[in-house]
Amino acid sequence: MTDLAAFIARLPKAELHMHIEGSLEPELMFALAKRNQVAIPYDSVEAVRAAYSFSNLQDFLDIYYQGADVLRTEEDFRDLASAYFDRAAADNVAHAEIFFDPQTHTDRGIGFDIVMRGLTAGMDDAHARYGITSRLILCFLRHLDEEAAFATLRMAEPWLHRIEAVGLDSSEMGHPPEKFARVFEAAAALGLKRVAHAGEEGPPDYVRQALDVLKIDRLDHGNRSLEDPSLVARLAREQMTLTVCPLSNLKLCVVGDMADHPIDRMLAEGLRVTINSDDPAYFGGYVNDNFQAAAEARGLGREALLTLARNSFLGAFLPQEEIAAHLARVDAYAAEG
Repeated sequence: MTDLAAFIARLPKAELHMHIEGSLEPELMFALAKRNQVAIPYDSVEAVRAAYSFSNLQDFLDIYYQGADVLRTEEDFRDLASAYFDRAAADNVAHAEIFFDPQTHTDRGIGFDIVMRGLTAGMDDAHARYGITSRLILCFLRHLDEEAAFATLRMAEPWLHRIEAVGLDSSEMGHPPEKFARVFEAAAALGLKRVAHAGEEGPPDYVRQALDVLKIDRLDHGNRSLEDPSLVARLAREQMTLTVCPLSNLKLCVVGDMADHPIDRMLAEGLRVTINSDDPAYFGGYVNDNFQAAAEARGLGREALLTLARNSFLGAFLPQEEIAAHLARVDAYAAEG
């Protein structure tokens, strides 16, 4: 292990952009397919990995939803969450805020309560085993209509004590944030935080809509904000946290090469940018792999990596005293030299 890799490995961090369905590794997919007697169109783990050779968001989503079909029972969702937290613990993640897509499951007849009982059991296990704290973010699928999102929000009401925020994901192009204005307003009235994917494939205007119409508390991706200097200045001024996912950006051709990734420019512009894994089973790595890839490609030094770690806690939906305690641990790590 290189000195840089060792530094990243021990660096305390939070992960703020990770889709739990996107952490479904081929090995677990096969195991769950067998357990639930679900037919999948692959005859080996290697065949699944070969299918992960997609070049855009929609191709990825097609296989993503297909893979999620093996998730049927409370035990499945618990196993899925537990597998992610095992990897998060190995990457020295102290806190994770994970997305889940209930419509992916309820639309195929899986009860909302089954998903929630399984995921929260896995989260509670992780806290007991590793001390990792976590929060759930319910994402609406933007290729569906707003009424479907409202139906999902109603299903969530008995579980609001375990859901921190709502988000917006899936196919970005052609589905602007303003499409979900009313359901985000309703979620806010229920006391939920708001985040949204914007500016990954969609234009800077989608970021503005997320800010001004959805009134988000955190911006997921946001890369294309860099095309609009006034928007960059605003994001920096407001200290809006951006949850950037380098390996995802590469896999989905948001950037053509990691050497072209704008992570260092984002830092230089004063943006509160963080590094996350997005859909790690599909995009080639968990959070430390993303730190490592970005650091090597863009020459990030220890101070930049420490800033990214601090930003991850500053952007977390945690009480101020918990954020302060995490920042103190990062500072202590930095002082070790």
